[in-house]
Amino acid sequence: MPLRYHLLACALLTVGFVHATEAPVIGLITKTDTNPFFVAIRDGAAAEAKTTGAKLLTAAGKDVRDHASQVTAVENMIAAGARTILITASDSRAIAPVLRKAREKGVLVIALDTPTEPLDAADALFATDNYEAGVLIGEYAKAALGGRRPVVAMLDLVPGLSVGTQRHNGFLRGFGVNAPDAKSSELGTHPSVVCMVDSFGDQARGQSAMETCLQKNADINLVYTVNEPAAAGAFNALKRAGKEKGVVIVSIDGGCEGIRNVGKGMIAATSQQYPLKMGAMGVRAGVEFARTGKKPSGYTNTGVMLIADKPLHGVSTRDLKSGTELCWGKR
Repeated sequence: MPLRYHLLACALLTVGFVHATEAPVIGLITKTDTNPFFVAIRDGAAAEAKTTGAKLLTAAGKDVRDHASQVTAVENMIAAGARTILITASDSRAIAPVLRKAREKGVLVIALDTPTEPLDAADALFATDNYEAGVLIGEYAKAALGGRRPVVAMLDLVPGLSVGTQRHNGFLRGFGVNAPDAKSSELGTHPSVVCMVDSFGDQARGQSAMETCLQKNADINLVYTVNEPAAAGAFNALKRAGKEKGVVIVSIDGGCEGIRNVGKGMIAATSQQYPLKMGAMGVRAGVEFARTGKKPSGYTNTGVMLIADKPLHGVSTRDLKSGTELCWGKR
């Protein structure tokens, strides 16, 4: 599927780019336009653009590793007159040079969800604390296993993406393993982890990854998944193998479908994050910059909350009602 661009002006959606006239022009570049998380970021940004009178240009790659399309999108958005670019980087490090060039031209750059490497390649970061999100589900997983010997499968994202690394290492730390900290670019390991496979955050690949792990070790009793589509795929694989009842699955996102899957017993607990808020905050900051010249800076934590159907002693959780009311978050 070719890279697609959309132009939102007020309530109308058209294709292509236009030069800014009266309304501030803001670009949003996400990793994909199919993953529900990135769709929610776009929806939050679109709603805020309508409210504030901004024109929103959006672009998305074919998959979470489509760095080349993101570079092209940055260049095209600058040519189209965007004063602000919001981006969830597919390659945190490789995107830095093109973002620096954008800033040299006076463009405000805000990273959403995914930190750039280095952090100062963008003016500001609005994101979940992904390490904390991992710690929360790690703590829940440890309590959920009780005294059982852990046999762990980890369905990760892709190599080189800081979001995936932080969630992975946070999970291990929450589970009680001496894992790398939030700043590490290395994935932590432990003897209890019998399988680590990249899922790309995708349901079909998550199912395939879980099938691979079951072939390696049929006694897996705990599955960490980088997001809820991967968790749904893992559950499907376990169900096909007749093993879904004896395995704890934990995840991250807190999307509406994910919360429903917690209610169905497919996922034991999930760390809820708020992409609608990220998108809205980015547009709001871009409009303020266009109108006053004020730039945001540093890291703004957009929040995380642990949602579970079954509360466990010693672990702070919120119930399904709370998770449902806040799925994907509010602007």
